[in-house]
Amino acid sequence: MTSANSAPAARLQDLAFVDNHGGTVSLADYAGKPILIVNTASKCGFTPQYDGLQRLHEEFGPLGLVVLGFPCDQFAHQEPGSDADIEEFCKVNHGVTFPLSTKIDVNGKDTHPIFQFVKGRSSGLLGSMIKWNFTKFLVSPDGTTVRRYAPKTKPEAMAGDIQELISR
Repeated sequence: MTSANSAPAARLQDLAFVDNHGGTVSLADYAGKPILIVNTASKCGFTPQYDGLQRLHEEFGPLGLVVLGFPCDQFAHQEPGSDADIEEFCKVNHGVTFPLSTKIDVNGKDTHPIFQFVKGRSSGLLGSMIKWNFTKFLVSPDGTTVRRYAPKTKPEAMAGDIQELISR
């Protein structure tokens, strides 16, 4: 597994994260599947996108898509709660059943290695920097190609791209 101080990973599946219950999740477990990675927040104008992410999880999960939420409090303190608070909010208000990580950083010196990876293989209006919550990254099943979506892009707008990856 790659840490923040080691050489960059060649494939997303070479990385891992800590889930919101403290367990380590190896992305190698998802090898051969498309993965949708999203930095999330519970008190953001884009928070209703949790509903769309859950629908993608329900529709495309059985076909192989993995949706992963990464709570982040780097944007206007819009994710202030504990990991347990975040999980409860997501389940109660949005029916979220896809995996969530512990809170992470997506920019700066403590950027999580998963976000170093996806940002390094895609860029947005601010280069590799993430502008706001609900920036989305769709990673190919081989774990190398990344497509980036802006925070304002609704999850359902990605369905065609997801279907294309699943159909390959």
